[in-house]
Amino acid sequence: MPVTESAPTLIQSVQRALHLVEAVSARHGRARAKELARDLGLSLPTTYHLLRTLTHEGYLKRLDDGSYVLGPTLLQVATQDRMAATLARARPAMTGLRDELRSPVYLAAYVDGEINVVEIVDSAKAPSIDLWVGMHDSAHATALGKCILSALTDEERQDYLARHPLHALTRRTVTNRTVLESEIGRGLPIARDQEEYALGVKCIAAPVVTQDFLGAVAVARGPEQSPRSKEIEVIPALTRAAQRIQRSMALAE
Repeated sequence: MPVTESAPTLIQSVQRALHLVEAVSARHGRARAKELARDLGLSLPTTYHLLRTLTHEGYLKRLDDGSYVLGPTLLQVATQDRMAATLARARPAMTGLRDELRSPVYLAAYVDGEINVVEIVDSAKAPSIDLWVGMHDSAHATALGKCILSALTDEERQDYLARHPLHALTRRTVTNRTVLESEIGRGLPIARDQEEYALGVKCIAAPVVTQDFLGAVAVARGPEQSPRSKEIEVIPALTRAAQRIQRSMALAE
């Protein structure tokens, strides 16, 4: 039959590979080759051929007992997809906060034991501040990092601090671990960075914590930007935005 727009060309081997991944998932994430061949009506040689390819690419993983489970590549894709959906839910509140305070807005998250900035909402009138040192090496010197560290369990926070030296980024940076832990304590409602990350840069952050997300949202002001809002005005707006983001994420979980 001739190929038309209503009858697209389908690659059967790709279809079979995708169905194999689905079949593994359907068996509670773990299955043997014979089970998969039977489930999909495939010959065993064809099943093994597809399984070797999927394992090589990381979409499946073969265990020592010969069974197959979902692989790291597939899990990474799923994680990225969840993060994209999370950011989409956060952007409206971040945009509203940017427009209200005329300041760039940042969202950071704790993922797999690391703290990273995952989204920035800025504009020509509220340009973002250059993050000249990555969050991996500067969480202790930022409002975002301190806010997230404060929300971690004692064990998680001790593990993070043991793996990340407290580098001095400015003369204001806290490099003494005891002093830092005394400042962040537990459940910090608002965290501040008073030129600890970069001279002239000040930042305020509020926590965003749900069942599946641990992070913080922050506004920053650089040396070239004259303050338009006092802290007493910034904190309520920031807190409202954090709560709005948190509610939006929680509803989707």
